[in-house]
Parts: sequence; structure tokens; C-alpha cells
Amino acid sequence: MYKKDEAAQLKQEFWTTFGQYIAPQLSAEGLKVNWVNYKTGLKHVYFKMDAGKKFATIAIEITHPDAGIQELFFEQFKEFRNILHATLGEEWIWELHVSDEYGKTSSRIFKQLNDVNIFNKNDWPALISFFKPRIIALDDFWNDVKYGFDGLK
Repeated sequence: MYKKDEAAQLKQEFWTTFGQYIAPQLSAEGLKVNWVNYKTGLKHVYFKMDAGKKFATIAIEITHPDAGIQELFFEQFKEFRNILHATLGEEWIWELHVSDEYGKTSSRIFKQLNDVNIFNKNDWPALISFFKPRIIALDDFWNDVKYGFDGLK
């Protein structure tokens, strides 16, 4: 078992390693991008990657504090569901209005990889292989559909 600061350091080391690995990859628009902290340019809409002791997830998270507006964003993503799944080459899980351990409600569209542990460096290649093609595909998807969200800004 790792101490809290050791665990945080190991997580930071993974994300630094991943960031260095993917840094040469340009965005769909041919620009340099911070893949680990991807900016959609849309407030309350994030592309997030996370990993822990048992699984890893990559997600589109919608965190608008107004549940009705959050649902509008979610419905807009549903309009692009076929494009998203075609770009990703797989289907993702769709969850409207889920609450986290702090009671904050969000909606998300995500993919999960089970049986990986960010604290086990032997799992890092599997984590990188999971995250890299999906974050690049999300960027391709977003490049095609982001203007469809202009009315929700």
C-alpha cells in the first residue's frame, strides 16, 4: 500500500509519461495540444481520462450545474452518437445525471478498461494503449461536431 504522497507522485509520473508519449501527436486541425488536459472550448464539457487501482476510464463529461441545461448538452451529443461511435470504432456507455460521492450531478459518455492499476508500472503500456487512440478519436470527433454546440454556449 502506498502512502498518499507516494500514490500522488506515481500518478503524476504516469500522466507525465503519457503526456510525453503523446505530445508529438498533432490535433485533427494539425495543432499541438495538451492531450492530458484537453480543452473542448466549451464550458462544462470535458474530455477526461482517469485511472485508479482497478480500472481506467476515458469520458466526455458534462458538468453544467443546471440539470436541464446539462440534459440539453447530453441530448445534443446523442444527435451525434453515430458519428461518435463510428469515429471511436466502438460503442461507449451513456449516463445522464449521475451523482458522485460528493453529491455533484454530471452526465457522461465513457469507456472503461477493467483490471488495470495505475500504481503498477507493468500496466502502464495497457493504459497508454487504452487512452491514446481514444483521446485522438475524441479530438477527431470534436473537430467535426463542435460547431453543433454553438447554440448552447
